Amino acid sequence: MEISNFIYVRPGLLNMMRRFTNQKELVRPAKTRFATACITLSSIHHQKNNLRKMFTSDEWKDSKWSKWSKEQQGRQVVQTILLASFWTTIVFALKVSGPLVRVLRLVDGEKKPPMGYIYKAMDRAKEAIAKSFNNNEVKYKDIFTIIDRRWELQLHRPLHAAGYYLNPSFYYSNPSIQEDDEIVNGLYLCITKMVASLDIQDKILAELSKYKRAEAFFGQPLAIRQRDKISPVEWWDNFGQSTPNLQKFAIRILGLTCSASECERNWSVFEQLHSKKRNRLAQSRLNDLVFIKYNRALKRRYNLRDIVDPISLRDIDDSNEWLIGRLDDDSEEEDELVFDDDILTWGDVSRAAGAKEPTFYSRARASGATNVSCSSSSTTQPTPKQINLDDSDQEEEDTDGYKSNEGGNEDEDQFSDDEFDL
Repeated sequence: MEISNFIYVRPGLLNMMRRFTNQKELVRPAKTRFATACITLSSIHHQKNNLRKMFTSDEWKDSKWSKWSKEQQGRQVVQTILLASFWTTIVFALKVSGPLVRVLRLVDGEKKPPMGYIYKAMDRAKEAIAKSFNNNEVKYKDIFTIIDRRWELQLHRPLHAAGYYLNPSFYYSNPSIQEDDEIVNGLYLCITKMVASLDIQDKILAELSKYKRAEAFFGQPLAIRQRDKISPVEWWDNFGQSTPNLQKFAIRILGLTCSASECERNWSVFEQLHSKKRNRLAQSRLNDLVFIKYNRALKRRYNLRDIVDPISLRDIDDSNEWLIGRLDDDSEEEDELVFDDDILTWGDVSRAAGAKEPTFYSRARASGATNVSCSSSSTTQPTPKQINLDDSDQEEEDTDGYKSNEGGNEDEDQFSDDEFDL
C-alpha cells in the first residue's frame, strides 16, 4: 500500500499521523495474501477523516514532507487521500471481500470440522454482498460471476453438498434441500465413492428415509432441540443409533476438515519466518522462533476452544457492518462536510488542492497508428466514482488530532492479532 509505506518509512511523519489518529496505527500488508489487504483497507477507511485532516493541516503544510510532496510519490499520496473515488473504491472492495474473508477463515478452521457449513456459508456470503449493495444486481453481478467461476472450478466439491445435506441444523430448517438436484447428486456421489460395498450403499439409502422424515431417535424432542445447539458430528453420534450405516457415513463426512491453500496463502510457519527479507537468521534462532510462533497459535486456539459450538454463520452476515460500519445510508463522498458547523465539503478541498481523477485506458495504443480519432484503443474506463456505489458513513476514529494530543498512548485498535490470526 503506497499510503502506509509513504508514512511508515518516515518516522517524523509517522509520529504526526499518530497524533492525528490518537496513537492508532494503520494495519500494514503482510505475507498472508488474501486477508491483510482487506484488513489494511479497513484500517485506512476507519481513519479516513483523520488522514484527510492531517494532509490538509497547517502542521503538514509547514513540514518538510509537504515540500517533498512535490516529488512524484508524495504528490500522489496527497491527491489519493483527497480523492472521493479513492474512498468509494475502498468501500466497494470491503463490501465484496468482507464476507469472503469470513468464509476463508471458516474453511481454515483447525478446531472444528467445517465441512457441514461451507456450502451454506458461500450462500450467506453472497447474500451479505447483495445486501450491502441494497440488492441492486447491476452493482454486484460481475462480482458474482467471478465468485461462481472460482467456486465451481476450485472450491465446490460433492463433499460440501453432502455435508450440507447431513447437517441437521440446515436440513430440517430448509425442506427445499431435498429438491435441489446439485445437493442430492453430491450426496449420492459421496455414497458411491466413499462406500465400497454395494450392500452397505443400499442400506444407507434405506436408512436415509428415517432421517428425511425425522423418525426414530431423529424425531425425539431432545434431538430436535439439539439440532442447533451441538455440532453435527456430535448430533449424529448421539441420535443416529437407529441408522447405524448412515450414522457412520454422516460422521465420516461431517468430521472432515477443509483447507484454503488454493487461495495462495503462505501457510507454513517456517516460510512465514524464513522469508526473502529474513533469510540470514541463525538456524538455532530460527528454530526458536518457529517453536514460539507455533505454540502461541496452539495456545490461542486452546483458549478459544469453547467459543461457538456449533459453528455460527452469523459472522458472515454481519461482516460488512463489522468492517465498514453502517451500509444503509446513501451518501456521496464529495458532499461530506469537513466541519459539522460549516458548509465546506471534502469535494471543495479536493478541487482546491488540484486532486484529479486518474484516467485509465483499456489497452495501449498500437505503435504507428495514424487514426487518432479511433476511440476503441483509448476508451476511458469509468472511475469508481462513476460506478455510483452506495457508500456509507461510518463511526470512525475522528479524534481531532490537530486540536488536541490528549488520550495517551492506549491502543484500542480493533484489528488485533487475535482477531485476524488467519
